[in-house]
Amino acid sequence: MPPAPPRSLIVTIYGLYAREVGGWLSVSSLIQLLAELGVEEPAVRSSISRLKRRGILVAQRQGGRAGYALSAHARSILDEGDQRIFAATRASLADGWVMAVFSVPEAQRQQRHRLRSRLTWLGFGAVSSGVWIAPKRLLAPTQEALARDELLAYVDLFESDYVGPEDLREEVARWWDLDALGALYTDFHREFAPIAQRRRGTRTGDAFADYVRALTTWRRLPYLDPGLPEELLPPDWAGTLAQATFSTLHKRLAAPAHRFVDTVRESES
Repeated sequence: MPPAPPRSLIVTIYGLYAREVGGWLSVSSLIQLLAELGVEEPAVRSSISRLKRRGILVAQRQGGRAGYALSAHARSILDEGDQRIFAATRASLADGWVMAVFSVPEAQRQQRHRLRSRLTWLGFGAVSSGVWIAPKRLLAPTQEALARDELLAYVDLFESDYVGPEDLREEVARWWDLDALGALYTDFHREFAPIAQRRRGTRTGDAFADYVRALTTWRRLPYLDPGLPEELLPPDWAGTLAQATFSTLHKRLAAPAHRFVDTVRESES
């Protein structure tokens, strides 16, 4: 997998370590933390500026130190992501489905593009150009995300059950590109399984760097994966092994990585 850009690493760091202290980190702490990831200071400052322009970070001074806090919008997105990233569950066939039906006028095609992108990010598959589907457990997150993005007015949402006539497993393979998703899971496992299998005792700075890189790579996958019922997945689904790899990384690296961040914070006190 290609290395994550610095701005993505920064978002991961804020999601992991800033919310617990009010959503703020000093610029000097960010520079020191990103140095462990091989990112030089000019790239850190440039990435912070981009995140500020996108409304993710807000400039704020605390105790005489320059820093940035998460915007309310960014915090809501990160809070929503915790469930998908750290507590993902798989749907069952008995749960049923949620369908999103929409027709956006050509004059508002930019909104149509935004809507399709958001539905894809939420884990929806495309039945047709204006009919998208996902496991019903995604209904509430879908309503919240579309409302936050001011897209809910373009969509009708329905709860539904599949009654045929085609085989549902074959239809699911048409609605979602499971081969592409499986390849992403395979790539994740190949890259990070050796790290997950290392002996304990890793230096805290190395644990921090490994954990942030792994989580930055991982955090988009649960959004692309709708959590389909196991019966509808291909045999030997790559997501199962990748999930186990991520769980091992989290158990082994989260605590020492946090200790490293605490050390950086304390050095500024």
